[in-house]
Amino acid sequence: MKVFTLILSVIALALIIFNTTKLNFDALLDGESQTALITIVAALCALILLQILRISKKIEKLSKRR
Repeated sequence: MKVFTLILSVIALALIIFNTTKLNFDALLDGESQTALITIVAALCALILLQILRISKKIEKLSKRR
């Protein structure tokens, strides 16, 4: 599970980096910039969810030890 979340985190970071190159700061909500902005927000949400999953698995592992 750790490798899976790590791979997905790297993919999400790559999506964020790629889509920041597609942003047109003069018109953020027009055309391709809007799609890039939505994809950046979605990738950030995915990163947050993956971090929550990683932390919950760590807590579950610690609670089983006790």
